[in-house]
Amino acid sequence: MLVFSRRRLAQVFLVLIIVITTLGIFHTSLKNTAEEVVSVLVPSVKLHPIYAVDMQDKKVAISFDATWGNTRTPQLLSILAKYNLKTTFFLTNIWLKQYPDLAKEIAVAGHEIGLHSANHPKLTDLNDEKIRQELLDNARLVTEITAQKPYLFRPPFGAYNNRVITIARELNMVPIQWSVDSLDWQNLTANQIIERVTKRIHPGAIVLFHNDGTNTPQALESIIQYLHNQGYSIVPISGLIYKDNYYIDVNGIQKIKK
Repeated sequence: MLVFSRRRLAQVFLVLIIVITTLGIFHTSLKNTAEEVVSVLVPSVKLHPIYAVDMQDKKVAISFDATWGNTRTPQLLSILAKYNLKTTFFLTNIWLKQYPDLAKEIAVAGHEIGLHSANHPKLTDLNDEKIRQELLDNARLVTEITAQKPYLFRPPFGAYNNRVITIARELNMVPIQWSVDSLDWQNLTANQIIERVTKRIHPGAIVLFHNDGTNTPQALESIIQYLHNQGYSIVPISGLIYKDNYYIDVNGIQKIKK
């Protein structure tokens, strides 16, 4: 009788194990299915850099990305000095290592230095640690050469995702894009660049140029004159964006919280 009871107990115990295991699998499957449904119906919020600033004042920021070349940069600096303008230059380590003296000249002239990564990779293709390293290495070299402590960051190729934005913000950096693209890197004529920019300009705009575009210097002076004639003031990006109490909408427009 005792033997039978033990066998019976073992059978009951085995059945309980099977039932519990089955319920566990079902619960996990149900949980995963529910999460999949939620992920489809409620997609994660997409994070955005600042493309432009919502404002009524006729104020814009001009910026230059520098990764290769230096032939036309002195001419750009001369034009900016002529009009007593300060702008923002986003520099890579590639460029900084090749032209440290010119980087110092940009900083000494009072222009703002922003980050553009160390090696100009497509950051969305990198893992989190490599993204972080690209930004930190870039920041260290900018400070070492120019003595500035940069916090504005523009991703190479304008390529970003939530990971890139999150990591930049964790490093106390402000991701920046642009709302007006000169396309000067495509070797457009000066008139084509002027037309593109002047037709698209708006209060709170961030304009993108490159430091070594073939016709950028010629176009830049005409664009500056146009903006002044239209009543616009030109400032570095740090002089355009809000520092606190703001949000960035789904179009990348920085707005003051109401």
